[in-house]
Amino acid sequence: MTNLALFDLDHTLIPTDSDHEWGRFMVKHGMVDAESFARENDAFFADYKAGRLDIHAYLVAMLTPLTKYSRAELSDLHKRYMNDVIVPTIAPVALELVREHRDAGDLCCIVTATNEFITGPIADVFGVDKLIGCEVETTDGQPHSPFTGRPTGTPSYKEGKIVRTEAWLASLGKTWSDFDRSYFYSDSHNDIPLLEKVTDPIATNPDDTLRAHAQSKGWRILELFQPS
Repeated sequence: MTNLALFDLDHTLIPTDSDHEWGRFMVKHGMVDAESFARENDAFFADYKAGRLDIHAYLVAMLTPLTKYSRAELSDLHKRYMNDVIVPTIAPVALELVREHRDAGDLCCIVTATNEFITGPIADVFGVDKLIGCEVETTDGQPHSPFTGRPTGTPSYKEGKIVRTEAWLASLGKTWSDFDRSYFYSDSHNDIPLLEKVTDPIATNPDDTLRAHAQSKGWRILELFQPS
């Protein structure tokens, strides 16, 4: 029977937060007002770490600047972001973790609260079967059309990760019971709902809250990266 391997992205497969770093990238390259956006970006990041993030407000704040650019311009900017910010942080040990699951024949998916525009090219580097991220609305619903600056669908955040994962599995004609074992790797206490759903929760580079929860539950703790 095939197993299911789910991975969070930020601070789990990569030792940074791709959403927060994209915000800093936008500030650096003049895509947003530097002072006000940087302050807002840092405040949202603090709210996320504290488990009190207003996901809709955050998505709107992050997506609105994208409406000023064509998709071709955004593609060029994202390539620069990948080369300058993300690719240098990707560790062989993280690539190997995903590769081991793929080689075992597991169905692999990255499930992240970061939007799909930012995370799509990162997921490609890891070669996963599926990416579930917060969905980004386009002007006519087509994937390569201009962005409206608004999110769409159920955000893949907290319990929303379960909703989105189950919808994806249903689209494949599958449920949790179709897998002998299901794994989820995550660093964040925000992901406790999905961690409690799988047979094999792995607290990966866990924050303090998740570490304490994992220890109380007897979950595996994986230190994939050295603390920064």
